[in-house]
Amino acid sequence: MIYRVIAGLIAAVMALTAAGWLLDPATAAQGLGMNYLDGIGRSSQVGDMTAFFTFIVVMCVMGAITQTGHYLRSAGLLLILAAVFRTSAWAFHGAELASTFIVFEIVMAALLFFSSAKIGRSDPIL
Repeated sequence: MIYRVIAGLIAAVMALTAAGWLLDPATAAQGLGMNYLDGIGRSSQVGDMTAFFTFIVVMCVMGAITQTGHYLRSAGLLLILAAVFRTSAWAFHGAELASTFIVFEIVMAALLFFSSAKIGRSDPIL
């Protein structure tokens, strides 16, 4: 049960962020340290960021509902990749090291991987 709750809480956090990109993308961009772009850049920024967060929400919800670990692993993988590519942006392209975001992504991914390994088992408490 707790593993479903973990997935649900992560989905809720990501849903708030996805909603921010849909309803107030300028503020959402600012919250992630981005400039709110213009023209086709704005289309890419809003579309890609909303898709990123919505994908995580859908995978977490599907994993929690069906108690199927591969959905949670998919969401975790996306978060790990974001952390890896944020780090590579710092290492190779002169970006500021986004350590707060990287730690958040790694912790959320670890929780999802842990939950994916346990979800669906018959232990009613943990």
